[in-house]
Amino acid sequence: MSGQAPNLAEVLRARGLRVTAQRQLVLDTVRESGHSTAEQIHENISAHVSGVNITTVYRTLDLLESLGLVAHTHLSHGAPVYHLAGDRGHTHLVCHRCGEVDEVSPEVFFDVRRYLQQERGFELDIGHVALFGTCAACGEGE
Repeated sequence: MSGQAPNLAEVLRARGLRVTAQRQLVLDTVRESGHSTAEQIHENISAHVSGVNITTVYRTLDLLESLGLVAHTHLSHGAPVYHLAGDRGHTHLVCHRCGEVDEVSPEVFFDVRRYLQQERGFELDIGHVALFGTCAACGEGE
């Protein structure tokens, strides 16, 4: 997943918070791994660095989300997945069979968004949309 990581040090210092190695590790892991659960982020960090426990990962994700640096999305009934907040402007496409997650621009929902606004007064939040179906690779065998 591409995306420029926000400057964590500047954001934390502007709010009077300390910059720690664990906070930077969690943010870097979110940037590198794309859509990952807290447990997957912890596993990724633990594979390279010891001493970062799962509680620290959860607390750091909560902090980073409150600072607007990361966002979470529910892609299924399981745990939420985290990604950079700047990557929130997309809709998730989730394959029922293999679990692959792809993304599509929110522009494809322009007509739906306009309809819901005009007919229902409903403002659609594309950043929290996940569509489920079958990916091209899994559908080839049909």
